[in-house]
Amino acid sequence: MLDMLKGNYYFEDDQVESDPISREKPYKLKYCIGGQWLESKTDKYMPCYNPSTGEVIAYAPQCTSEEMEAAVQAARAAFPGWSDTPVSKRVQVLYNMKHLVDKHLDELTFILAREQGKKWEEAMGDVLKVNEVVEFACGAPQIMKGESLMNVSGGYDTVLYHHPVGVFAGIAPWNFPAMIPHGWMTPICIATGNCMVLKAASFVPQTSMRLMELWQEAGIPDGVINVITAGRNEAELLLSHPDVNGITFVGSTNVGKHIYATAAANGKRVQALCEAKNHALVLSDCKMERTARGIINAFCGCAGERCMALPTVVVENAIADELVGYLKKFGSEMKLGPAYEKTTDMGPVVNQGHMEFVVNWIQTGIDEGAELVLDGRNPQVPEGCEKGFFVGPTILDHVTEAMSVGREEIFGPVLAVKRVDNFEEGITLMNNSRFANGSVIYTQNGYYAREFSKRTDAGMVGINVGIPVPLGIFGFTGHKQSFFGDLHVMGRDGFAFYTETKCVTNTWFPEDTDEVGEVDTWDGTITSLPKKD
Repeated sequence: MLDMLKGNYYFEDDQVESDPISREKPYKLKYCIGGQWLESKTDKYMPCYNPSTGEVIAYAPQCTSEEMEAAVQAARAAFPGWSDTPVSKRVQVLYNMKHLVDKHLDELTFILAREQGKKWEEAMGDVLKVNEVVEFACGAPQIMKGESLMNVSGGYDTVLYHHPVGVFAGIAPWNFPAMIPHGWMTPICIATGNCMVLKAASFVPQTSMRLMELWQEAGIPDGVINVITAGRNEAELLLSHPDVNGITFVGSTNVGKHIYATAAANGKRVQALCEAKNHALVLSDCKMERTARGIINAFCGCAGERCMALPTVVVENAIADELVGYLKKFGSEMKLGPAYEKTTDMGPVVNQGHMEFVVNWIQTGIDEGAELVLDGRNPQVPEGCEKGFFVGPTILDHVTEAMSVGREEIFGPVLAVKRVDNFEEGITLMNNSRFANGSVIYTQNGYYAREFSKRTDAGMVGINVGIPVPLGIFGFTGHKQSFFGDLHVMGRDGFAFYTETKCVTNTWFPEDTDEVGEVDTWDGTITSLPKKD
């Protein structure tokens, strides 16, 4: 399958040294603007790793400010023609894209698993989430339909239209290289007639670049989608650029706050999806073994590198020891290995720096007084993965609200267990979090399930569902410091974010009379004005 990985976005540079692990020479990557794959003029390239082995597999350019400007201008130049293209014709490109993603599913899965570290099934799901939103966006002709009312006032009609806005910039994270840039950000944007400048994550750009090639094959006109990798300073230009109408961002809360404040101050639409510390409340009537397996999947899946992971469990004291025993047992059985091997239970984290970050958090939890039940540091891995970036399932018990390990996002396979006496204590503790992405309750009691759904602060709620991520037809509805903005990604919010409304009110005069008639100050649009004496 490695033979597939030589697309338009690669080029060879004789100055690049061979990787010391694989002894192969990594490629350098290009960027795509205006339909052209170009070599950057930058002298700064960021290494992209295979986290399963630790080898460098490519170098991503930190494109220059001039190249970022060119990407924006390519999108701006494409906007008039694309926005004027009938919506039924625009969605034909999305239909084509859906079939191309299906056709190249194994290839895309391998690229993603190799560069990001998700195990095969998770990587395939990441890719299939692209099609989930593509299929939803194909409904644009129906969803973009406006409203109208004849005779809103005597002889007056009003029609409301949904229009495309212009150029949007998508700043994508590294944890979902397919789903977020080419699912959450792009399909609805282009279906509604806008153009996109995608800043792919420099750690994991190859999935996004391969998908860009497929968009081109699907028939997207030049400049409608542009993919670029760049550093923070170059990305900063997008926040105040006069030709960028909106920003969609996924990443850390501190950066999200900055993006929201800066871009909004410059008159742009913004949606910033940020960190989380999702909690599950486990009641004593839960289905114990199924609950434990669900929690293992939710905190170890994607190596914990997702904002809808389940890194914290709040469990009633009556069953806490039993639950922790199951969690330790099931966590110990997880088989770590290369992400692209289909027998692997859990892959690595994305790179060396993030592995060290997660390991440091484990030590912080121990130092704060948590009980280390299962230690994922220095896990056993297969031959060939010794230099990979692996952290095994880790469980910290007796975590209290005073411990930062139970409050802050770790973004790794680390579970904090908090103990409470009852439902009321548990939901109060959960709602004390400054984040509110997802929350879960495990119970067989319908009353408590309903109360939890009503009273939890989180925007995405699971009843015996460990990862309550809505399908693309709904919005991804985080709250508090997990989201900054007014309109969420996907669902009807997504269509509202990428369109603006225009109301047209009209009246027509008969051709066979020159009668002028009286015109009041409201020009006939208020029907309740009293008649003059």
